[in-house]
Amino acid sequence: MLINNSYICRRINKQTKKMKKIILSAIAVFAFGFANAQEGTAGFAKGDLFISGAVGISSSKTGDFKESEFNFVPRVGYFATNNIAVGATIGFNSQKETNEFGNDQELSTIGFGVFGRYYATPASNFSLFGELGINYASAKFDDGIDGTEDGKANGFNIAVAPGVSYFVSKHFAFEASIGILSYGSIKPDADGAEATKTFQLGLGLEDLTMGLVYKF
Repeated sequence: MLINNSYICRRINKQTKKMKKIILSAIAVFAFGFANAQEGTAGFAKGDLFISGAVGISSSKTGDFKESEFNFVPRVGYFATNNIAVGATIGFNSQKETNEFGNDQELSTIGFGVFGRYYATPASNFSLFGELGINYASAKFDDGIDGTEDGKANGFNIAVAPGVSYFVSKHFAFEASIGILSYGSIKPDADGAEATKTFQLGLGLEDLTMGLVYKF
C-alpha cells in the first residue's frame, strides 16, 4: 500500500488546495455576462449573504492511459459585521484513471472548510480583503487490483490569502485572490504511517484564484 498511500497524499493535497479555490466555470461566465446588463452597483454590508462555487468536468486520453475527473465546490458566506465575513465550503471530487494494463484506479474525496474575511472598504464597489481558511479532506483510493485493500487518507490545510473584490452590478462581484501562505498535513490511514507536512510561501500563478460572487 506504499504506492497507494503516496498517490493519495499527492491527490488529497491537490484537493485541499481546490477547497480554497473558487474558479470561473461556464456558469460563472454566463452570470458575468448577465450581470453586466444589470443596472445599479452596491458593496457589502452587515447581514449580507453571498454564494460562489466551482463545477469542473475533465477527461483526457494518451495512448491506453485515460483520466477523468469531476469536481464540485459550493461556498456560502455571511457578513457578521460591516467588515467581517465568515463562511463555509464543501468539496466533492471523483477521479478515475485507467492505465496501460487496463486497471481502473479510482479516488473519491470529500472535504469541508471554514473561512473568515476582513474587507477594508466593503461598502465600495472595489475593496481589498484578507482571508484565513481552514480545510479538511478525506480520501478513499481503489487501485483496481483484486485482493488488495482500499487506501485511505485524511488531511487538512490552513491558508492565508489577500484579494480584491469588484462589484459589476448590484448582486454580482468579481473577485481575485492569491494564496501566499499555507500549511498542510496529510496522513494515510494505515498502521505505522506518518503524516506528510507541507509549508508553502510564494506568489506563483498557480495560487491565483478568480471567481464570481452572487450577493443576495
